[in-house]
Amino acid sequence: MKSIKIGTRNSPLALWQAREVARNLQNKNLTTDITPIVSVGDKNLTQPLYTLGITGVFTKDLDIALLNNEIDIAVHSLKDIPTELPENIKIIAVLKRDFPQDVLVRKAESATLELKDLKIATSSLRRRAFWAREFPETEFSDIRGNVQTRLKKLEEQNFDATLFSLAAIERMSLKIDYELLPMMISAPAQGVVAICARSDDFEMQEIFADINDRQTQICIEIERNFLNTLEGGCTAPIGAFAEINDKNEVRFVGRLCSLDGKNSIETDEIFQWNATENFGKILAEKVLQNGGKELMAEIKNHL
Repeated sequence: MKSIKIGTRNSPLALWQAREVARNLQNKNLTTDITPIVSVGDKNLTQPLYTLGITGVFTKDLDIALLNNEIDIAVHSLKDIPTELPENIKIIAVLKRDFPQDVLVRKAESATLELKDLKIATSSLRRRAFWAREFPETEFSDIRGNVQTRLKKLEEQNFDATLFSLAAIERMSLKIDYELLPMMISAPAQGVVAICARSDDFEMQEIFADINDRQTQICIEIERNFLNTLEGGCTAPIGAFAEINDKNEVRFVGRLCSLDGKNSIETDEIFQWNATENFGKILAEKVLQNGGKELMAEIKNHL
C-alpha cells in the first residue's frame, strides 16, 4: 500500500498528535507521511476565537486538503472539530482519551496569590465564565497561540496565570508547575485525538477500525451531542464530560453558563448506556427545559 498522508496543524502539540497516529499505523506495518498545514486559527493570533466568526477555525484548511485528496487523513484535537461536519468528511477513529482536565499555570511571582486575586489570561469563553462563576471579581485578558507561545506571553505580559488542558502539558512532557481546578468542567471531547477521512474512503475506515478506542468514542459522542443540542459550537460556555465506571455505567457532568458566570445550569447523572438512545441530546434537552433555552438566547445576543 502507498504511504498514508497525515494532515495536521503545524503546532508542536498537533505534530505530537500526528506522530502518535503515525505510530499506531506503523504498528500495523504501514508507512506514513506527515503533512503540516497552517490553519486559519493559527494565522490570526490576535482576535479571540469567538470573534473570528468561523466555525472550525482550526480544522477548515485540513478539511479542504482532505476533500482535494492532498492528504488521506486529518488529525485533530477533537474539541476543535465542529459538531456539524462538512459533507463527505467523517470522524473514523478516536484515540484513548488522556488528561482531559483544565489546569492553572502561574508565573513565579504570582505563586502566593489566592485564586480570587489572580489576573487571568484566557480567550476561552468556557474557561472565563466557569472561573468567573467562582471568582466574579477577576480581571481577564485575552491570550492566543500554541502552548509555547502562551507560556512566553505569561512571562512577558501583565497577568498572573493562564489555563491549559493538562493533555497539552503532559503530551509534550513540559516541566512546569500546574494546579488542578475541580470547579472546571472540560470542553466536550477535550483530551481526545480524532482522525478524519473522506466518507467514501472505505480503505481508511477499515484500517482505523481496530485503532479506534470504543469507550472513548461512546463518551465523546454523548458530549458532542450534548453540545450540538445546546447549539454551543465553540461560542458558548459549555462543559461536558462523560466517563465509564467499573460497573459499565456512564457518569455525565455538564454545564451551561452565562458569559459572566452569574447564571449556570448543571446536570450530573449516572446511567446504563445503550447504542439506541441519544443520551447527549436527552441530557441537553433537560438543561434547555430548565432555563437553558433563555440562557442560550442571552448568550447569542451578547456575542
